[in-house]
Amino acid sequence: MNLPHWYEDQHTLHVGTMNPRAYYLPDDKSNNASVESLSGNDWRFAYYPRVCLVPEEFSEENFEGSDYADIPVPSCMQMLGYDLQQYTNFRYPIPVDPPFVPDINPCGAYLKEFTLSKEDCLGRTFLYFEGVDSCFFLWINGEQVGYSQVSHSPSEFEITNFVHEGSNRMAVLVLKWCDGTYLEDQDKFRFSGIFRDVLLIKRPKGFLFDYSVTTPVDMAAGTAEICVTPTVIEGNPILFARLFLADGTFVEEGRLGKEGEGYCFHISEPHLWNAEDPYLYTVEIVADEGAEVIKQKVGVRRVDIENGVFKINGSPVTFRGVNRHDSHPEKGATVTKEDALLDLTLMKKHNINAIRTSHYPNAPWFVEMCSELGFYMISEADLETHGIGDFRVPGVDDNIGYLSQNPDWLDSYLDRQERNVLRDRNQAAPVMWSLGNESGYGPNLEEGGRLCHRLDPTRPVHYEGACRDTAGYHNDTSMLDVESRMYASPEWCREYCEDRRFHKPLVLCEYSHCMGNGPGDVEDYWKEVLKYPNFAGGFLWEWCDHACIAGEKDGKPVYHYGGDAGEEPNDGNFCMDGLVYPDRRPHTGLREIAACYRPLRASLSEGDEVILHNIMDFTDAGNVIQVEWKLSDSDVTISSGTLDIPSIPPHAEVRVQVPGLADAKGDNHYLTLTYTTKEESALVPAGHCVGVDQLPLGEETGCVLSQEAGAVELEETAVGFTVRAADVEICFDRAFGGPVSVTKAGKDFFRAPLQYTVWRAPTDNDRNIRADWEDAGYNRTMVKSRAFDAEMLSDGRVKIHSEADLTADYRMPLVHIKADWTVDCTGSLTVELEAHKTDIFPEFPRFGIVLTLPETLCDCDYTGYGPDESYIDKRHASVFGRYTSTVEAMHEDYIFPQENGSHWGCRQVVLSGNDNRLEVVGGERFSMNVSPYTAEALTEADHNYELVRSGSTVLHLDLTMSGVGSNSCGPELAPEYRATDDPKGSFQFRFL
Repeated sequence: MNLPHWYEDQHTLHVGTMNPRAYYLPDDKSNNASVESLSGNDWRFAYYPRVCLVPEEFSEENFEGSDYADIPVPSCMQMLGYDLQQYTNFRYPIPVDPPFVPDINPCGAYLKEFTLSKEDCLGRTFLYFEGVDSCFFLWINGEQVGYSQVSHSPSEFEITNFVHEGSNRMAVLVLKWCDGTYLEDQDKFRFSGIFRDVLLIKRPKGFLFDYSVTTPVDMAAGTAEICVTPTVIEGNPILFARLFLADGTFVEEGRLGKEGEGYCFHISEPHLWNAEDPYLYTVEIVADEGAEVIKQKVGVRRVDIENGVFKINGSPVTFRGVNRHDSHPEKGATVTKEDALLDLTLMKKHNINAIRTSHYPNAPWFVEMCSELGFYMISEADLETHGIGDFRVPGVDDNIGYLSQNPDWLDSYLDRQERNVLRDRNQAAPVMWSLGNESGYGPNLEEGGRLCHRLDPTRPVHYEGACRDTAGYHNDTSMLDVESRMYASPEWCREYCEDRRFHKPLVLCEYSHCMGNGPGDVEDYWKEVLKYPNFAGGFLWEWCDHACIAGEKDGKPVYHYGGDAGEEPNDGNFCMDGLVYPDRRPHTGLREIAACYRPLRASLSEGDEVILHNIMDFTDAGNVIQVEWKLSDSDVTISSGTLDIPSIPPHAEVRVQVPGLADAKGDNHYLTLTYTTKEESALVPAGHCVGVDQLPLGEETGCVLSQEAGAVELEETAVGFTVRAADVEICFDRAFGGPVSVTKAGKDFFRAPLQYTVWRAPTDNDRNIRADWEDAGYNRTMVKSRAFDAEMLSDGRVKIHSEADLTADYRMPLVHIKADWTVDCTGSLTVELEAHKTDIFPEFPRFGIVLTLPETLCDCDYTGYGPDESYIDKRHASVFGRYTSTVEAMHEDYIFPQENGSHWGCRQVVLSGNDNRLEVVGGERFSMNVSPYTAEALTEADHNYELVRSGSTVLHLDLTMSGVGSNSCGPELAPEYRATDDPKGSFQFRFL
């Protein structure tokens, strides 16, 4: 097919399209929908590997397309089996030669029939495409209507002069790549096709095409206005606006004038909109006595920045936010309202109040949902040129801003800003416009920021990429209203907030990379957010794991990430960086986030009172939250009850009494406060837990290790020693530096010798330090014995003293270990361990011992932080207590296998099954991990369905374990969360 090369011309963006407008769906005079969805399963489709292979007659009205397949629309070609699924972070999937794209440019040909009545043809008819990737040509009944690009913004065509009564033929040719591809280099799977809804809109001859709604609020006077202003009017209709309360009560009617002349409804006691109370008025705009009605939900609110503080309705707010891509494991970028509602429900239940639409506008109805359900939004333009940094220009080192500084691309930049703002400016949820993501900086973005302010002076403008100059260009950031950063450390945030030279609110548009087992630093950020009024919070990266379903194996879904389709380039599992799995099962990280975002926080006063601090910005905590309390001694409840908390206004705190608190203080004593919702609200039921605080009332200590005197038998062997007590026999081997077998009444407890270990299967957040660990040899250690002897103690017990080094090939000794193993007359085994890392080597992943036990020891009872996996920096969703589970259930099945399932701060663990029982207590708190998989198996597998079970129960007992952090993209692990260089501690084992 011979097509004009508009798709390689950045000056030709839209041909035959309507100008961008606000999103609305009109009704006709009978209150029937004037909008017909053309989405469905009856589209005919053919895939062509290049444009020239498309038949010339494809666009003709009588083209049969007998070999075309029936497919659903909306959909993504690649998820239907056409073309390769491809994930790449920022590397372009095409050669970098803007504005040109490869000649072998895959495309999809779509055919669709629709019917119009005689009455329909008396008015005007439009086609509204909510999203097509990357560009498309449109024909109606054999005539070319036009062309459009910008994947994530609507394209609207008037087809009045192309249609007729009866059946009409629409032909759409979608190209995989166009010059816009250079502006859509977002970190995601690269999907193509008509991936959002297609609407047929039937309108009268005269109608309101576009309008703006603003809501000036006078906080001092306690009044507000809802101002409706026509901006584009087709024909000469008579227009009225009617105002209704949220319950449908009619308030007032006013007449609208010509373009630019609107009507303002004055409200004396406005019910202001915010994410905690998303109250919406309704404005009906009526044309020609009801020939057409437009219903617009309106949230009355104002957004201000005062003295560096981000405020809504005069109140400082914090964004407890998350970045969200459109992603579905079966449908790719095609997301339904039901899919979105599931996301929003999970967010609400986990205390998330804000969304950054990374890195493009979401479906227009999604913004409406956020306004109705209560979410703040950073609405982001469809713009990212990250990969342009690989476009080499002589003498320029940092070239990511090449397109942003190139005047030939100004029209493309401004088009994307205009479409983003105009579509959603009448919605309440967007509180900031974002110019895009990771596109360097330059005049094109500066002009884009100015355009946003002209189109909508009521909202601030955001863009992170202006934080550094590139290619010698000095940035002008005067049109940007917030200071935005990605992955700045908590320390950097603190320094910014305390520096009086900086006057803009700080917003982390991305922080705390949530990849795999993590994140582990959210609480550190929130300590700073709660401390500094000019720290407006942030948006976690990101909401969901991106993956494509590829079948099932052994009852487990098979998910594919980058490279699994054989595509190049790809960025592997870097798309698996969400708080929920592809099917929306929460990661443990999501519950960690909910804990850090909890609406109420508690601390102990110097006396015997508890201080409750309300983190919410608009809601009195006493009205919506119930507090249940429990006093416990280790895992034993002393007393419990419900607190009758008083009014706690937003940002305020109160002191409350907990019965018996003064008498309950002591080591290993805790006060646990659980916060639940009093009443049902949007998406959240009554009684839902929104957070927990557990306050230690003394030191957190280990157990007292006791050993009984009495006769123990000691025998020296060729490889070490054998010790017998009661019906327990323990064999020690000098080559391993410890016990290699334990039998009780003839039953074996060990399936392999006990081993010392410093290795853990690297988490995604270990990806940067992993090479250092492997270079040091932490993944291939062996023991070199330095001393190994035994003695009979005066009370009859036997002590085995061992000194050994952990070594690795072609490396000097890594760790020197001292261990005293003592066996008492009951057969209990106690070890006192001490290790010293060689200074030149990097920090440990962990240090401890690993036991390979019979698979029949499959039930676990532990006292420590649970029930979720917990680490020194990822434990705020966990509370100290006693928990029971199974070895199988304690494995967190990350799609990319890695270290998981550890429990921090343990005092005791008991494994049992098949009449055997192993009890371990710690003289100090320790980390415990029990799994059906070895660390080596978790290290070697690339997907969870490839994991090979060990056939044993693998028990790790760690004196020290590194935190998980967020260094897959965020800052390095904080020093206080790194494994100790010289750990020491003790364990006692009882074989029962």
